[in-house]
Amino acid sequence: MSTTPSSFYDLSAISNKGKPIPFSDFKGKVVLVVNVASQCGFTKQYAGLEELNKKYRDRGLQMIGFPCNQFGGQEPGSAEEIESFCQVNFGVTFPLTEKVEVNGTNEHPVFHHLKSQKKWFGLSRVKWNFEKFLIDTEGNVAERFSSTSDASAIEPYLLTLLPKAESQKE
Repeated sequence: MSTTPSSFYDLSAISNKGKPIPFSDFKGKVVLVVNVASQCGFTKQYAGLEELNKKYRDRGLQMIGFPCNQFGGQEPGSAEEIESFCQVNFGVTFPLTEKVEVNGTNEHPVFHHLKSQKKWFGLSRVKWNFEKFLIDTEGNVAERFSSTSDASAIEPYLLTLLPKAESQKE
């Protein structure tokens, strides 16, 4: 099997359309990785996440949603059904990947790496859908947020990592 990636930028994922997403493309950006599900009590967080995406993508935010069916079977749809649900109900424009596992022997390498970088109260496993990892411009996991943390809880941390907007520079 392949060796363990030494950097976030050595990782990649496959988009929901079957195309590779090399994380080396994200060098110099702040990245928010979220494991998502369409039938979860936290699904309404898509709205706030998309607001953050639209508000900060021009300042260097890259958001990525990883659909996951590991928790209560809350993401049963096909890639097309998931994308349609996200666009119709929440106007999601950030990229989604193919469905992945975030824990266990089949966990996606991205989540293996992220969990090894930032434990949550001493635990490495992802506890539920809509857990979030905020990666700084150097590829380090800066913060990890629980499922209950919505966009308003993430935004202050995000602002410390993004370059200042032109109107905020002195």
